[in-house]
Order: sequence, then C-alpha cells, then structure tokens
Amino acid sequence: MKFQKIFIALVAFVATAVSAQNNIVEEVAWTIGDQPIYKSEIEELYQQLLYERTPVNGDPYCVIPERLAIEKLFLHQADIDTVEVQESMISQQVDGWINYLVTNIGTKEKVEEYFRKSIPDLREWRADQLRNQSRMDQVKRNMVKDIKITPSDVQKFYKQLPEDSIPFIPLQVEVQIITINPVIPREEIDDVKARLREYSERVVNGETSFSTLATLYSEDPGSASHGGEIGFMGRGHLEPEYAAVAFNLNDPKKVSKIVETQYGYHIIQLIEKRGDRINTRHILLRPKVAQEDLRKAQVRLDSVATQMREGKFSFEDATSIISQDKDTRFSRGVMTNEQTGTTRFEMSQLPQEIARVVNKMEPGEISDAFVMMDPKRNREVVAIVKLTGRIPAHKANLADDFQTIKDMCENTAREKVIKNWLSKKIKDTYVRIEENWSDCTFENEGWKR
Repeated sequence: MKFQKIFIALVAFVATAVSAQNNIVEEVAWTIGDQPIYKSEIEELYQQLLYERTPVNGDPYCVIPERLAIEKLFLHQADIDTVEVQESMISQQVDGWINYLVTNIGTKEKVEEYFRKSIPDLREWRADQLRNQSRMDQVKRNMVKDIKITPSDVQKFYKQLPEDSIPFIPLQVEVQIITINPVIPREEIDDVKARLREYSERVVNGETSFSTLATLYSEDPGSASHGGEIGFMGRGHLEPEYAAVAFNLNDPKKVSKIVETQYGYHIIQLIEKRGDRINTRHILLRPKVAQEDLRKAQVRLDSVATQMREGKFSFEDATSIISQDKDTRFSRGVMTNEQTGTTRFEMSQLPQEIARVVNKMEPGEISDAFVMMDPKRNREVVAIVKLTGRIPAHKANLADDFQTIKDMCENTAREKVIKNWLSKKIKDTYVRIEENWSDCTFENEGWKR
C-alpha cells in the first residue's frame, strides 16, 4: 500500500506538470486508484448543471467530486467487464444536444462562449459523458439482473414500510379504444410518391445528397435532424416492410424503391451493414388527411358507438373487426400503460385528447367519436373509447396496487445490491482527497482515510 501511495502521488504530480507545460495549471482535487479528478472537471460539470437547472443537494464542491469519483469506480468495472456502447446512438444524442443548445442559447458562437469550448471540443466532451453513462448503466444492469422478487417478498416489504413511506396513488382509469384511419384520396398518395421519386432521382443524379433532402423534407422528427440516419438496428427493431427492403440494399450510392409502412411512405439509403445489424437513412412522407375525410370517419364511428349502446354488439367484438390500432386490436381494445406495464393510467399519462374525453365519463360509458393524434405514428386518427374502470385516489395497498409495491420492492433490492458493491469498491480502492477538498460530509462512507 505504501508503494501504491507513492506511485499514485507521482501520477498526480506528472499530470499537473504536463498541464503546466501547456500553460494550464490543473489542480488535482481527488485521486481514485490511478485516476485524478481535476478541478476543471468539477467546474465544467457544475457549469452544465447550472445551465440545465439541475439542483445540487448540498455543496457542489463536495457533491460533484463524489459523483465523479463514483463514476470512475463504475467505469473501472466497465473496463473489467469489457462493456461497449453503440457509437451511432451516442452520435445521434450528441447531435440532438448540440441542436438543443443552439436553439436555446441562440448561435453556435454563443454556445462556445458559454461553455468556453469550441463546438468540436464540446461534442467530444458530451460524447464522453454519454458514453460513460451508458457503460455505467450496463454495469448496474449486470449487477441486478439476477434479482427475483416473489409475492411473499412484496408482502413482507409492504408490511415493513413506515406509514409515511406508503405512496399516494392519484386517480387512475382503465380504457378500451377503437381507432380507424380516415380514407386518404388516391391523388394525395400519388403526390407523396411523386415527391419521393423526385428526391430519389436528385440523389442518383448527384444533384443533392440524401442526408440534405432528409433534413429538409423528411417527416420523421426523430431522424430528420440527423440527415435521416436511424443508427444500427436489427430486423426486429424495424418495421417488417422497411426491414425487407433495407436488408436487400447493397450499394450505398443507390436509393430503394418506395416502401409503405404504418407510418407512411419511405425511400431508404444504405449506410453500412454489420452482421445482422444495418444502419440506414430514410426520408418519410405522410399523406395528409383532409377535414372532410376526418368528418366521414367520425360519422362512421359514431354509428358504431350508437349500435354498441343499443346492445347490438359489444365493444370487444367491434374492436377485432374494425379497429386499426395495431397495439390494441387483438387485446379487446385494452390500452396498456407503457410506463408501468399495467392497464391503469393516471390522467397525465394518457394522450391529452383521450384524457379530455375520459374525464367526463362514467365506467361502462362509450364516448362519441373524436379526432386524436396517434402519438406513435404522428398522424390524425378517429377514435372512440370505453371507460372500463375508475380507481379513486388512495394510499397504495396490496389488493389494488400490487405492481406498484412490487416495483418499489425491486428498486429497493437493486439499490441495496449496488450500494453494497459501491461500499466494498470504495474500501478496496486507493482514494486521496486533497486538503482543500476534504472538508465535506459525503453521501457514501469510506472516502476519508
């Protein structure tokens, strides 16, 4: 241990000396293993938190160094576990972050002035942050992947919860839905296809790059700002129609035929193939729905709702026959909350058009037809809903809120595993906190030796 301390001190001295040769005086605040934490790192992260208005609970010059020290411990474990990340996804996230900064601060020059970094340096810095966060998340998932919670574990956990720790559950509802897509005139579809053929010709003739056209015209908000690039994906993560065409592309200079999916019409360009994954860019156009077509669809669904109220057939029977919502058509129209995995929704978790309608309904009631924006496909559809349940606000209990309490139990078990690992890691790792940085009360014990 004495030799290790001498070695670590030498590393910190050399790091400071090298920085000094570049006319930059780097103050080492902490040393974790053989990794220094510089004052400049702390200041940069503090500046970012201030910009993002992220609260720091406590003295930032105590909280932030401890956070960075914990990151270094997890990243060391990531190196041991050979954890890798998908670089294309990191690049997309960085692009989105830079665009967000420019939009909110004003110009690239103002962004550079605020962060005191050039845009390329800022991109590299943010990419390192995101890459590190992804690797740490994977390490944590590996630590807790074998945790199994039984019903008896949940019951025991609930009985031991202090009264003031039992969560309050807001009003929740259970909803069934039927949606139909308004008929789109053939002329509108032909116009969309003609525009896509024009874009394809411009790319093939070398007039304009595919990525430029995607940025200008694609109606996929998730990829347009990235030149239409969607990152490496396997077949299972792509629409079947899209995947069938994309995986048959071999020449990055060519453009696919027009492909129809539930989202609209696409043309696709290959970027790169890696085994069973593929990276492509695409341009998506959606045929526009006319108000008259929406009105006709509403009249049709209102007629269906009237017949249900008259008892001619059930909501469930109609769902399997006429609903065009792929997510609910074969589950009797029952909506599932993707945040919780249950059929219960707080009002704020529903699409706003559905929440507005359901708020005035009683259980068992079927709504009139209304127009809503399909949140997944970003297009207007016509819907009717049935309110199947309304659960008043209450304190959580095992009978009504088993899944909520189970989630709490699992989270507590995960946190315990990670905290125990961290406690041992701190104990087994060389740590040095410089004098000017040691007057702190830390969240975790064992830093001060």
